[in-house]
Order: sequence, then structure tokens, then C-alpha cells
Amino acid sequence: MAVLNDREPEKAPQTNTTSPSVSERGVSGMSPPVDVQQQPKRSWKSYVWDTFDKSPEERRFLFKLDLALMTLASLGYFIKYLDQVNINNAFVSGMKEDLRLYGNELNYMQTCWTVGYVIGELPSNLMLTRVRPRYWIPFCEVTWSVLTILLIKCNTPTQIYVLRFFIGLAESTFYPGMQYIIGSWYRKDELAKRSCLFHAMGNVGSMVSGYLMAASHGLNGVHGWHGWQWLFITNTVVSLPIALAGFFFLPDIPEITTAWYFTPDEISLAKKRMELEGRATRQPFTWKKITGIFSTWHIYMLVLLYIVFNNGNGGNSQPAFQLWLKSENYGVREVNLYPTLTEVISIVTTLIYAWTSDTIFKGARWPPIVFSGLVKLVAYGGLTAWAIPDSFKWACFLLCGFGGGISGLAFAWAHEICNDDTEKRAIVTGSMNMMAYVFQAWLPLLIWQQVEAPQYPKGYSTTLGLAVLLIATAFAIRFLHKREIGLKGGLIKAQA
Repeated sequence: MAVLNDREPEKAPQTNTTSPSVSERGVSGMSPPVDVQQQPKRSWKSYVWDTFDKSPEERRFLFKLDLALMTLASLGYFIKYLDQVNINNAFVSGMKEDLRLYGNELNYMQTCWTVGYVIGELPSNLMLTRVRPRYWIPFCEVTWSVLTILLIKCNTPTQIYVLRFFIGLAESTFYPGMQYIIGSWYRKDELAKRSCLFHAMGNVGSMVSGYLMAASHGLNGVHGWHGWQWLFITNTVVSLPIALAGFFFLPDIPEITTAWYFTPDEISLAKKRMELEGRATRQPFTWKKITGIFSTWHIYMLVLLYIVFNNGNGGNSQPAFQLWLKSENYGVREVNLYPTLTEVISIVTTLIYAWTSDTIFKGARWPPIVFSGLVKLVAYGGLTAWAIPDSFKWACFLLCGFGGGISGLAFAWAHEICNDDTEKRAIVTGSMNMMAYVFQAWLPLLIWQQVEAPQYPKGYSTTLGLAVLLIATAFAIRFLHKREIGLKGGLIKAQA
């Protein structure tokens, strides 16, 4: 692991950032001026993809950035979710019977993973402000990929609990860390799409885990391994090459990047884009800074938003759909394949939320969040009642997919609200994910008990209440942020 150089990064030439655009000559001094727009243009092409209205130099830079960063982020989150949810698919596909797991062992496996995840999150996110992400994040990816295959050697629940703890600890760096990095490269009109595309790969990972389990079931008995053990083997085979690629392609953040695929002019362009966006560079941690972070509403309300979002999607995060199908005597193949329909819906709605937020709603993040909460009221209201026709029950399980796509919007909103302090961004985004999983460590033990499946009387009713709280929190953040912007505007006018 390489510690970052403490020297002040070289400053770009001063330019007039109040004009519609600024021209910056590359650091080589030989390239033509690079045009960076103060306020990005808007035409119908921007509704398709946000780079179409930008200068050729900026389009070329964003193409390289998307190809490297978004590919690595998406594939990394894909393998993270692949390795995170495989325990559910393995459990309903023979592990339960082979290891005689007839109590709440699945709940304890999930809790051990969550405890490791929670312990590692905030320290890891703070580390990313002081070390090179392109070393730390791939190292953790390799670690969890290797630990996953060791699950095939477990013969007791205790062995699984220990491994799941360390897998969660290794995975804790990835999602909040990559959201922090994405928020360090992209402008407001670009951010929600990238954050949501990144998040959607988690749904792809869940889908592929189901498909792999269905395929692995056909390998049952090959070389003496059960089908669920083959799932863990194939997970590692898929994950390890993706993890290793990060050492070569992850670009760090603009102020310290040495990525081989960027020219010096493009690195200068990246810094200028963040300067125009008002995105602060790294500063030393001081007691005043830390107390300032915890004296604002930002950390409390944004953390609350993510807690109620993350813990309000039990229809997706728990094997609720699978266990209901199993109770209805569906086969192993159907139990693993049908719930992937919910993941397809999550992917589609995630993309719709991102594009509408960046275009139709002109950068507002709250409308899709509120809409997803309203759909969850219908889905979890029906599942809470439970005594409903099977056709409506199917519809409710599928509608649960509308709730999972707002994670990227929540992080984009946090990046924008905490725009002027990079350490605050790291702490707030890390705390959002960490505290969400603090609740996830114990809440499922109370409301999603395996012995109450598939009806889950406490689980669905609690999730219904969380949907109401999600809507209320989104409106509260909107009000507080608008008031804060108004106060800053009034202060600027008074000083002028």
C-alpha cells in the first residue's frame, strides 16, 4: 500500500470561472486550449447521454474515464453482490439440508457478514482520503474473492459464521469507497447516471447468482462437491480476474491520479471540472473540521435517509420470494430463477430514476425517491396483509424491485450537499452505508426470522412503516437543503 505524497498538488493557472466557459491550456503548454463549460449546455441529446453536448476534448476524457472507472466500479459491485447474496441461493438449494440448518442459522450468517461490513466501512472510507484507492480497493476485492471459495470446506455453522464475518470486512471498502471516487470525478449533470448505473450492477449480481445456482445444481456430485459448493467455486473464478484488474486501471481521484491512460492535459481538465463544480480538494483533519461535520444536519438526515432505504427493501435483501416459492413446492430451478424477475425490474427502474433525475427533474433527487416509497407502500401493504390472491402476491414481490434503485440517487444527493468539503463527503457517505448496516446487523434477527418464513408478519409490516419514513425524510432533506442554499445566497448578497 502506497501512502500519498503530502506535498501540495500543482495548481492550475487562474482563470475567470464566472464566464459561461473557461479555457485552460494543458500543463504541457503545447496543446490547444481546452474548453470547460461553467454551466453545461442542454439540448435533446443531453437527455440521451450527457457527454454529447460537450467539447471534443471533454468527450474524449469522459469516454476514457467511463471506460476505466465505471467498468471497474460496475464489475466490482457485480462481484461484491455475487459474493454477498450467494449464501441465500446456496441455502435454498441444498446447503440447509446438507448441513442440517433448521433453526435461524441463515439469520446468523447474514448478521456475521453485516457486523464485519459495519466495522470496516468508515475506517476504510477515511483511508481513501489518505492512501491510493487503486491499491486499497483491489486488495480488498482479492481478499473477499479468495475467502468466498473457502466456504466449500465448511462443515459447521460456526465455520461459516467466521468466514462470513471476514468476507463482510473485506467487502466493506467497496460500495462507499467507489461512490466516493465517482463523486470525485463527475459533475452534477453526470453524477446520478453513473451512481445509479454502478448500483444497478448489484442487481445484475443477484440475478447472475441465481442463474449460477441453477446451473451449479446440475454439477451436483461432480468431483464430490454439492451443487451449492460449486456456486462458491464459480463465484471466485469469476471474481478474481476482475479484482486483479483494479490494480492496473483504477484512476484514484483527480488531484493525485497517475493513470497511464490519461494525458497531462486530461488530468488538468479533470481538476478544472471539479474546480468549476465547487468540489473541494483534500485538507488536513482538524478537531474544528470534525466537530463542524457533526454540527450540521447533513450527516444526520442523509444517514437517516440511507438507513430507511437500505433496511426498507427486505423483499429483495431477504430470500423472501425464494422461500415462498419453496413453500409452494416449486423446484430448485424455479426457486432460483423466478426471483431474478424482481432484479430485472430493479435494474430498469434504477436507470429510469437516474435519467429522469438528471434530465426531466433537472438534477432534483427527491422525486424518484418519493415515487419509490409510494410503490413500496403498495407492495409491502399487500404482503403485510398476506391473505391475498396468489396473483397479487406475485405482483407485490415484483413491485419490491421498485425500491432498490435509489441508492445511487441518495449518494449523488449527499455528494452535492457536501460538495465544499471532501473529508465531510467521505465521512457522510461512509456513515450512510455504515449506519444502514448497523441496523441491518440486528433488525433482521427481530423481523425476518427464518422460522417465520414465508409470511414474515413482523418483516413486511416494519418495511411498510419504513416506506412512510423514507418519503418523509426525503421531503425534510429537500426543505433543509433549499433553506441552506437560500441562506448562503443571502449571505453572499449581504457581503457584496
